Amino acid sequence: MAYYWGLFSRLAFYKNKPQNDQNTSLPPVSVVISARNAVLELEKNLPYILYQDYPDFEVVVVNDSSDDGTTELLTDLARYEPKLNIVHIHQNLNFFKGKKFPLSLGIKSAKHDVLLLTDADCKPTSNQWIKSMVSNYQNGTDIVIGYGAYLKKKGLLGFLQQYDTLQIAMFYLSKAIGGKPYMGVGRNLSYRKSLFMDNKGFISHYNVPSGDDDLFIQEVATKSNSKPELSKPSFTFSEPQPNFDAWVRQKRRHISASKYYKSGIKILLALYPITQITFLASVIWLIFLPIHWVFPLSIFLFRTFQQMFIFWKSAKSLHEKFSFYLVPFGELFFMFFNPVIFLVNSVSKPIKWM
Repeated sequence: MAYYWGLFSRLAFYKNKPQNDQNTSLPPVSVVISARNAVLELEKNLPYILYQDYPDFEVVVVNDSSDDGTTELLTDLARYEPKLNIVHIHQNLNFFKGKKFPLSLGIKSAKHDVLLLTDADCKPTSNQWIKSMVSNYQNGTDIVIGYGAYLKKKGLLGFLQQYDTLQIAMFYLSKAIGGKPYMGVGRNLSYRKSLFMDNKGFISHYNVPSGDDDLFIQEVATKSNSKPELSKPSFTFSEPQPNFDAWVRQKRRHISASKYYKSGIKILLALYPITQITFLASVIWLIFLPIHWVFPLSIFLFRTFQQMFIFWKSAKSLHEKFSFYLVPFGELFFMFFNPVIFLVNSVSKPIKWM
């Protein structure tokens, strides 16, 4: 319950601050997207980014050695979209594999200091996305941590992906609200180019395929230079993984960076499933003791109802429609699934990013 009331309640009861509506005080922005073989995603989502209601911005798309028509699509768009700035990587020079090399090229090519990062498969929820995110750049802010959701999908896999996304958000957004940010999501993250350059970008963890949105943030984020942004217009949405195998591969890539986290964050994340497993084991143990069954059942229900309440409130803060009554099932699945992914990653390397 310390996790639910001591940490997750920060997101559950968070009230987003009013937006800054003065266009004259909004800085110019460079939206940076790294894409490889993403012609369908760019064709679908890029217009929502190019037609944002914002006074001064560019969209930098790094075409990372695509061979599926991405080059042709971007070249055609650039002829009549002055905001579009294309960086082509014609040969596969990314020796370390992953997103960091093309993303670094895009950041270095950006004209403006304020960067807004997203992915080719992401679509902003509104034409106020840029304005909502970068209105936070005042009083020394260098980092804005946004929320990147997945479109709701029916069925078991859809629920598991939504539960996982919400659970992860409850961790990193609650920590950010509490002034101790440790990660963002590359689907919706903003920081200054000067911050990136002054800290030598991803150089300290360049050999790690993932980590552009968590390892970098752990290096540079502080209580005074970071802000969360949780208004609905600031969100982005992505298509969920189509099948279980694709989702497991994605999970393995995401989790692969966690072994490089700072010790305090490692302990915080590792203790969570331990508390879940020991609680469940304790309830089962109590059932077999010579005491009335009402006692362990009452403990279980007391904790479960509070758990569902915090999940419901957190989902409400993120404007998500969530089947909170299925939380016990989601918890039971992930308390074993996530440790298994860690173990598998420890004996074999996860599938490459692209």
